[in-house]
Amino acid sequence: MDGIHDLGGRAGFGPINPEVDEPVFHSDWERSVLVMFPAMAMAGAFNLDEFRGAMEQIPPHDYITSQYYEHWMHAMVHYGTRSGIFDPEDLERRTRYYLEHADEVPPRRQDPDMVAALTTLIAEGDDYRRPVTREAAYAIGDKVVVRADASPNTHTRRAGYIRGRTGEVVAAHGGYIYPDTNAVGAGEQPEHLYTVKFSASELWGDTAEHQGANYFDVWEPYLQPA
Repeated sequence: MDGIHDLGGRAGFGPINPEVDEPVFHSDWERSVLVMFPAMAMAGAFNLDEFRGAMEQIPPHDYITSQYYEHWMHAMVHYGTRSGIFDPEDLERRTRYYLEHADEVPPRRQDPDMVAALTTLIAEGDDYRRPVTREAAYAIGDKVVVRADASPNTHTRRAGYIRGRTGEVVAAHGGYIYPDTNAVGAGEQPEHLYTVKFSASELWGDTAEHQGANYFDVWEPYLQPA
């Protein structure tokens, strides 16, 4: 969907000033949220595309004024409640308790098997490749245009700044889970995935770096022949 989360190519948000020697986590709760994500996914609360789609539902003001892992927490509360992992009243009660007892350390759970599974998943990720029976519509070297019609009101990986732009297919990866359907419970429906090269001037105009280029992974339904 279109929204404040799709920031590519937008101006006016100020400079990016990364911290010097930035820590991996700014607070202990961020570490906990990171671990909760694969644990809840393994429990069947959501898939990756549903998770991303839930973050896109955050109101714009809240989205740009909240921290990275707060976005994650929003999605986990949404799907954790829907799946019955969280009870809303109990969650509210615990939230109030720790707000009033900020120095108290939350209880810890020891589960060596879960730790081993999460360690592998976090380090290596999951495999989203899937077989497709249809022949690929495009080959390396083909010129393609990213469809410029309106984005759906749900999750998509067709970023706004590449819509209507012409690029060249530089890699064909075979079938991958199609995020647009997977995010709304309509199934994986795998589609061919390509890496498309866009010249910097095609995306950003004449002021772009002369020899610059951007590479973007694009699913076949997003494309049409140039």
